This record gives sequence, C-alpha cells and structure tokens, in this order.
Amino acid sequence: MLSVLLVEDDLDLAETLIDYLALESVLCDHAGNGMAGMQLIRNNCYDVILLDINLPRMDGLHVCETVRREGKETPVLMLTARGQLEDKLEGFGAGADDYLVKPFELKELVVRIHALAGRRSGQTRLLRCGDLEMNMMARRVTRAGKEIRLSPTGWKILEALMRSTPETVSRQKLTEAVWGEDPPDSDSLKVHLFHLRKALDAPFEQSMIQTVPGHGFAIREKGSP
Repeated sequence: MLSVLLVEDDLDLAETLIDYLALESVLCDHAGNGMAGMQLIRNNCYDVILLDINLPRMDGLHVCETVRREGKETPVLMLTARGQLEDKLEGFGAGADDYLVKPFELKELVVRIHALAGRRSGQTRLLRCGDLEMNMMARRVTRAGKEIRLSPTGWKILEALMRSTPETVSRQKLTEAVWGEDPPDSDSLKVHLFHLRKALDAPFEQSMIQTVPGHGFAIREKGSP
C-alpha cells in the first residue's frame, strides 16, 4: 500500500482527497501548514509528497527547496491553483517532480501518484551514501569531511552511481548517463572509473565503488551487499 503526505491548508479539499485516496488503497497523512509538513517529512518515509504552494508558516516552494537541500529523494507533486508557465517553472526550479493545477480530476491525481511512487526524485540537491556526500548546488564532493576533486566526467559518473545507490548501474546505462547517445571508445569508461576510484577510494581504507561482475557498478557503504 502506498503512503503519501498531503500538505494542504484547505481542510475541505484535504478531507476529500484523504477519503478518495483511502478508497484507492493509498494511505495519506495530512499537514495543514508548511512547518508541520516539514516535521512529518523529517520523521517519516513517504512514497510521494503532495504539496500545495500557498501554505501558512512556510510556503510550498520553501518546503520543496528544504526537502531537496536536506537530500531527501521523495518525489514531490505540486498541487496549486497557479497554472501559468512561470509558476510551473518556479515549482520545478524549487525541486518538484510534477505539477497538477487545481481543480483536477481525482483519478488523474491517483495516476500521477502511482507514476511517481517507487522512484527517487531526480531533483534532490544533496546525495549521500555513508560518509560520502555530493552537494549538487555547491558542486562539491566530500568524504569523511575531506573534499574530493573530480573531473567533469568523473562528476557525471559519480552522480549516476549516487542517484542509484545501493543498486547496480549497468555499464550501458552508466555510459548513456555520461555521454548520451554518442559514447566514446570502449576504454573511456574504464579509464574514468580508474581515476574516480583513485580520487574517491584510494585515500581511505574502505572502497565504495564496487564492480559487480556481469552487471555493472555500484556505490555502497561498508557492510552493504
């Protein structure tokens, strides 16, 4: 059963959505303002966050920006009456994954929740695995507090691995994430991975970049399978 958080100050609308989602086997927590929403987000794990923009105490854009700045990867679906292109761009810029303009069909809301659930948001601004931290806004990588300097290609490889951690990324998907549909010769990925390992793992006792024979590569902290 999916679990979502609805952050909405219109109590009538909130009750309608909660009741309908229950019929669709979606559990729904509710917060009536942005500050309460942030507290629930920090204390619980949700499949999707449904977030109004015009909220008391902390508006939805600020909530979304805070969620991404804190490294949370839960998909965010913005619910708002502000449907102009500029408003949508502002929401996506704050870290939202999808946008639904009020009034909307309840069936469409459920479809979008299912489309977002089960995937990590590509909008997160802070990626972490163990003592490894990748700050997308500051363009800075640290491990155990020590700054790691990477080439632009090394950055792309690490980002692809970090966004999937601890899952394995195949050689093909890693190549596509870095070079798109125009990959270089077959040795390029091997060379860049060598330099990434040298920068990321060599100064430390524990290696985090793992080769999974026959499958690809993964970033995993100590003790992960």
